[in-house]
Amino acid sequence: MARTPKEEPETAKTDDAMLKKPELLDAVVARTNLKKRDVKPAVEAALAVLGEALRDGQVVNLPPLGKLRVVKTKPLDGGAAVVTLKLRTPKDATVAASSDPDDT
Repeated sequence: MARTPKEEPETAKTDDAMLKKPELLDAVVARTNLKKRDVKPAVEAALAVLGEALRDGQVVNLPPLGKLRVVKTKPLDGGAAVVTLKLRTPKDATVAASSDPDDT
């Protein structure tokens, strides 16, 4: 019996598919109908808290995104580090991501 090769998951490897902070801020502004000057400090604070928690090795559970945990860390010169994360998404993540809680 011949084995079928395991399909590679589709991954975005281009800069066009990268979500950067300005695009994130614009998306949050569009979804919340708040002004960018109100959204920016909250998003930046949330990103800082997430970064600190992951650097401290904490597991971060954020539905509908999923559960993030640090798999390994490699220190680099100058105090930087490469951190490998594992993201486990919930099985209903596509439903949760597309639903708007304000619609109910």
